Amino acid sequence: MTKFKIPVIPSTTNKCIRFPSNLIEDIEKAIEGTNCTFSAFVLEAVRVALRELEEPEE
Repeated sequence: MTKFKIPVIPSTTNKCIRFPSNLIEDIEKAIEGTNCTFSAFVLEAVRVALRELEEPEE
């Protein structure tokens, strides 16, 4: 049996950014019917973009 560990929540900083309205609509359509929040979607998209920037170009 796995021992319970209290999760560590990373510190966060509030950052206000503006999105074009059509991009917000596209994101909301993409996450509709899922258990994903707007913020979680944007954070994952940024993580993926940063990883891709680190990869050498072929």
